Amino acid sequence: METKDRIMQAAVELFMRNGIRSVSMDDIAARLGMSKKTLYKWFDNKDQIVLATMQQHLTQEESNCEVVFTTGANALEENYNLMQWHKTMLAGINPSIFHELQKYYPEAWALFEQHKNTFILQKIVENLNRGIAEGVFRADLDVEVLARLRLAEIQLMFDPNVFSPKHFDLQRLHTVTIEHFLYGICTLQGHRLINQYRQLTEQD
Repeated sequence: METKDRIMQAAVELFMRNGIRSVSMDDIAARLGMSKKTLYKWFDNKDQIVLATMQQHLTQEESNCEVVFTTGANALEENYNLMQWHKTMLAGINPSIFHELQKYYPEAWALFEQHKNTFILQKIVENLNRGIAEGVFRADLDVEVLARLRLAEIQLMFDPNVFSPKHFDLQRLHTVTIEHFLYGICTLQGHRLINQYRQLTEQD
């Protein structure tokens, strides 16, 4: 592995565990067992590392997301497969990261916003349209409005003023918000599929 990649990998591990603000260039160098002089040959400051790791993370996330979506037999299964993947991913994320990115790292945050408002939004739209065509989502849905509503729900999960990280973990929030959204847009056929995925009976 090239030195630059090793630096980014170590930085991501520290950011995910401790949050971004609490991690210093000294911490990254110590994690790698290298001198700060070597570290500064590749990155002028921590802001550059944050930006580079964000670019790398989003590229990888888009690739992984595309793979997950191809495994769904229908639009609802796409969501449940995505939910399981997100649970694994969110388990290792310090919830303060998104608040810190927005407040202290505007370039990296702008990348995330672009990713959210293009790639994520498009995947939501595609999923809604697929579900309508398959008959698992209601035919009268306003896709343009609901796609943006779901996008807002995703962002809301990371707002510490609404969901304090001390009381709400990201996996719980993700599961509750996506299932609440899906129950609101499904047909009777869709509801029955959800019950199958959740292993519920009609009486439940």
